[in-house]
Amino acid sequence: MAQALSPFLMLDEDAIASSELHRDPYDFAFVDQALPVSMKRKVLSEAPEIPWRGSYAMKQLNYGQHFDDILTDLYSDRFRRLVGQKLEMDLDGYPPVIVMMGNTTGAYNEGYAHPDSKHKIATVILGFSQEWPYERGKFRVLRSDDREDCAFEFPPEYGKMLMFRVCEHSWHGFLPQKGKRMSLQLCYVDSESYVRRENWRHGISALAKSNAISRKILQWAPRRLF
Repeated sequence: MAQALSPFLMLDEDAIASSELHRDPYDFAFVDQALPVSMKRKVLSEAPEIPWRGSYAMKQLNYGQHFDDILTDLYSDRFRRLVGQKLEMDLDGYPPVIVMMGNTTGAYNEGYAHPDSKHKIATVILGFSQEWPYERGKFRVLRSDDREDCAFEFPPEYGKMLMFRVCEHSWHGFLPQKGKRMSLQLCYVDSESYVRRENWRHGISALAKSNAISRKILQWAPRRLF
């Protein structure tokens, strides 16, 4: 008998399950509202305060109970099963790793096009911005390594979710735009050792960003040049 899975505390399972699976330019599904609108003010008031650019491991951040309930849902076997069913892939045995970003500076090296690491099996992006009033800076599903070669885009606002299967051509990114950009990235990866390595890497990065001089260097460090 299959093990019973605890119901979600916050995620809208019906909205996620009913989202459309797109095949072009790679397998992805978009959910316009994966979190309850009625909880928006409460969740955002308890979201982490992230002062600098870049991504941070969750254990480096402080947040309230409602936000923690969302993380509980995202880390759950129920959500892993749901993502696997939507993307038509078996994610059992692949551990999740979650990082979060809070700001972008508008530097050229932010949002550079990339397909994700070969260690990642599937990726989920979940927005937490109060609003995103800019034309630039929306998350983009790309057809190539050109950030202008866009197949689909959406603002990183509260509750908006993208799931995609990682492959050699799962290009994604966003055009540089300065603003408070709250978004969370969950990746199912190939090993627990990769989870530990990612948490260690983001921990070193967070330490570097706490220093004004190293933070300035990181801001303009090349990622992918035009």
